[in-house]
Amino acid sequence: MSSPDIASVLENSRALDRLRKEQEEVLLEINKLHKKLQATPEVVERPGDSSLSRLKTLYIQAKDLSESEVAISNLLLSQLDTFLPSGLHGQQRRKIDGNDQKRKRMKSDSDNFRLSPSMRSHIEACVNLKDEQVAARVTSDAEKDEWFVVKVIHFDEKTREFEVLDEEPGDDEEGGGQRKYKLPASCIIPFPKRTDPSSTQELPAGRHVLAVYPGTTALYKATVISTPRKRKSDEYLLEFDDDEEDGTLPQRTVAFQNVVPLPERHRQ
Repeated sequence: MSSPDIASVLENSRALDRLRKEQEEVLLEINKLHKKLQATPEVVERPGDSSLSRLKTLYIQAKDLSESEVAISNLLLSQLDTFLPSGLHGQQRRKIDGNDQKRKRMKSDSDNFRLSPSMRSHIEACVNLKDEQVAARVTSDAEKDEWFVVKVIHFDEKTREFEVLDEEPGDDEEGGGQRKYKLPASCIIPFPKRTDPSSTQELPAGRHVLAVYPGTTALYKATVISTPRKRKSDEYLLEFDDDEEDGTLPQRTVAFQNVVPLPERHRQ
């Protein structure tokens, strides 16, 4: 390996180190913001609060840094490959092939080790949603978001995507039958645990929410009129937007496990 080639590899190695330090700084900021939101979730409702937009910006930075890390790592691999012997003996090849799965497991363990505790916890929570029903944004256009109740089939830890099943048969014009979707985590909202209402954070009166409209598997924007605690039951009393009857909005009861906070920038 010539001196200029060594210099190039070392420079890329230093760039990789810088990227990882930047990633650590961004993840530290994300963790701080996570703790703030967990301690005082009501802060996002205050006028002028930018916590959620700041969190989104940090996630974008983390994603960009991660993609840059992959690009530089691939460049380093290609540089090193040019200096490795190309004619490996058959026995060496078989040994390498036999260790493919081991290397993949080691890489996976290494990737998980680099994740922050909060990110590891988030991924584990996503994996644990298998076979659970969740709220999913399955379509999004310039005018509105559509949310439905779906069942989680699988969460891919590599792509960070959910595979979900809409168990409700589709319309005839859509081909009918159950439909599957692959969706990012940002399109999924877990429902409260039906078996443990005491652990669920109650949404106060006046709060905008997404709720399953009675008799359907679709979620719509609604306003909390009365809470389960006030009603001494397991149901919210809600008014759904665009649900007028004779010029008034009827008040409907919805089980607490079918009500979730309204996502930021929801369109309906």
